[in-house]
Amino acid sequence: MRRGVMYGVMAGAIWGTVFLVPRLLPDFAPLWLGAARCMMYGLVSIAAALPMMRRLAAKLTREDVFAIGRLAFVGNLIYYIFLTAGVHRVGIGPTSLIVGVLPVTVTLAGRRDAGAVPLARLYWPLLLVAAGIVCINVDVFAAEGASSGAAGVMDKLIGVACAAGALLSWTWFAVENTRYLRRNPHFDGNEWSVLLGLATGLFGAVGWAGCMLVPATAHAGVHVDARWTVFWILNLGLAIGPSWLGTGLWNAASKRVPLTLSGQLIVFETLFALLYGFIYDWRLPRPLEAAAIALLLAGVTWSVRRHDDGAGHPAPIDAQLSANP
Repeated sequence: MRRGVMYGVMAGAIWGTVFLVPRLLPDFAPLWLGAARCMMYGLVSIAAALPMMRRLAAKLTREDVFAIGRLAFVGNLIYYIFLTAGVHRVGIGPTSLIVGVLPVTVTLAGRRDAGAVPLARLYWPLLLVAAGIVCINVDVFAAEGASSGAAGVMDKLIGVACAAGALLSWTWFAVENTRYLRRNPHFDGNEWSVLLGLATGLFGAVGWAGCMLVPATAHAGVHVDARWTVFWILNLGLAIGPSWLGTGLWNAASKRVPLTLSGQLIVFETLFALLYGFIYDWRLPRPLEAAAIALLLAGVTWSVRRHDDGAGHPAPIDAQLSANP
């Protein structure tokens, strides 16, 4: 179990970098970043798929193809475009904290499934989460809104909406992915992850082709060779790190720790994302940021405990997330 906790913390540390890369590449549009990351993930998945290609082809049905396409498009490409846009507009802190309430939103989205907890049992944890979200939003607009005028406020509103869009995309993916795998157990977790990676790479290639049709005016002031080299190195790192190694570590952790604990370990992604952001900006969290961190962590942890206490067989959060870093 100690080894499982260690694996979970390591997965969170690696997954937290997905919030840092958009901060390191503010001069590249979200679509460029999303398409490039997905393409790199697809290339890594091709290498992983080669030894099992015949087995996968024999199992694959038309229903599987459509399901994989929907899940890969929403849960990987759209999710990361929203996340990148949120980081660009409001920063790592607010975006990671909003996305960090994922265990709660997954519980709410799956409340009608077998083993779900009555909504009344989540009343107080949800209040803590709501208070944390209010704190982080107030901090965003108090810190920069007053000095940036109406245009700046609107930009922050769009950023918060994008972070919420990332949360909704990932929540939908987590719930639909689990429901589909329950109905169709002919793939194991590794096979399903490889298939999702292949589909993600295909969508990334299509998105990149679309990017090539649009003049890259946003990058006109960049030293092209240097920045594009950094761009591809970081996206390759995302494909190998969060998309492959992080998922493997999370699967290893999920086999060794109780479900309640695995749900709480997800919070380490948010904590490491915040840590990377504060280190990059070389500052400590502001009071409202600290309050938001405390409230959201308390609310998410309490919600996971309530969910486990209220049902003998709660929804498998590890299965929901294992295919989507």
